[in-house]
Amino acid sequence: MKKTFYLFNPGRLSRQDNTLKYTAYNEEGGEGQTRFLPVQDVSDLYVFGALDANSALYNFLGKNGVSVHFFDFYDHYTGSFMAKEYLLAGRVQVAQTTHYTNKKKRLVLARKLVEGAAFNLCKNLRYYQSRGRAVGEELAQIELYVAALPHATSIAEIMGYEGNIRQTYYRCFEQLVSMDGFSFGTRSTQPPQNELNALLSFGNMLCYAACLSQIYHTQLNPTISFLHEPGARRFSLALDVAEIFKPLLVDRTIFRVLNKKEIQPRDFVRELGGCHLREPARKVFIRVFEERLKETFRHRRLDRIISYQSLLKLECYKLTKHLLSIEEYQPFKAWW
Repeated sequence: MKKTFYLFNPGRLSRQDNTLKYTAYNEEGGEGQTRFLPVQDVSDLYVFGALDANSALYNFLGKNGVSVHFFDFYDHYTGSFMAKEYLLAGRVQVAQTTHYTNKKKRLVLARKLVEGAAFNLCKNLRYYQSRGRAVGEELAQIELYVAALPHATSIAEIMGYEGNIRQTYYRCFEQLVSMDGFSFGTRSTQPPQNELNALLSFGNMLCYAACLSQIYHTQLNPTISFLHEPGARRFSLALDVAEIFKPLLVDRTIFRVLNKKEIQPRDFVRELGGCHLREPARKVFIRVFEERLKETFRHRRLDRIISYQSLLKLECYKLTKHLLSIEEYQPFKAWW
């Protein structure tokens, strides 16, 4: 089974026969440890350090369907190398474009995406409410925003409700974390200004890349979206799909690593006007995030065991069926 590999250190990636050769650089810039990665075992590469590679290497990766996702100093996603889309279908792409250009059709999907995301956010809050956390006021406010979604007449209005829902949800973060010393304040990015924002930014980018990888294995075009506006140099459909799963994959990972003290205040560094995770803490977060992706459960509708990673692809299939008028799209809503 193919796996995701994470490259944290600066290094050089090259092809040696039919194997990937990764040589890390040491602190002096010389060659350090070398690892060999059989290309047939690699699904994605996540690159967090400077990577030396040439076009021959990327041709090799492309032919083998290996995607490469790049992150900057503050762990922000900066771009991806994606192999040539091998499943794109003209009928699906025409339908996807039609749903984007038709205001009524686009609004239907945009509302459903926000409704699914809001439901999963509230699921997290209700879990902690049952354990004595005072989040009832925020839950009620989010429900009011969700109730207003059917009356929204533009994408900008729906995005406004989505922003209000998130802002209300984030007000609860400090009391959902049992560790002292963490304050949330307001959502800040590029760079994040405190520890909770740094974790959110890092986790959201991992979720975005995971969704992008699954979209690649479907007939959907990742550049045509419905909630977020398509733009140059970004795969905006992955942003749409990620909205639904960030509460389940990212936020629950954050609560886990902080409440179990797997990541602590000493694991962050403040420099260049922002806050980010030290490398050992990034590895901890990625390990827990990967465990979450591989975690399995019995799907009510399918009546079989699936993983969260498979759930991402299933969401793409549901979108495809909606676009082709086979079955109305219903976003995934957690029942636990």
